[in-house]
Amino acid sequence: MAYKITDECISCGACESECPVNAISSGEGKFVIDAGTCIDCGSCADVCPVGAPVSD
Repeated sequence: MAYKITDECISCGACESECPVNAISSGEGKFVIDAGTCIDCGSCADVCPVGAPVSD
């Protein structure tokens, strides 16, 4: 299952640079993960300071 980013996101961008498949991009007010590209590796969740990326 792909990860998704909750409303806890503070738009710091830490997750975007960690994603090995470039599935994360800036959205409106928070970052978003393309579920079709996400490989469910958890790298984004490991670096997020607020725990916004969660496994869907």
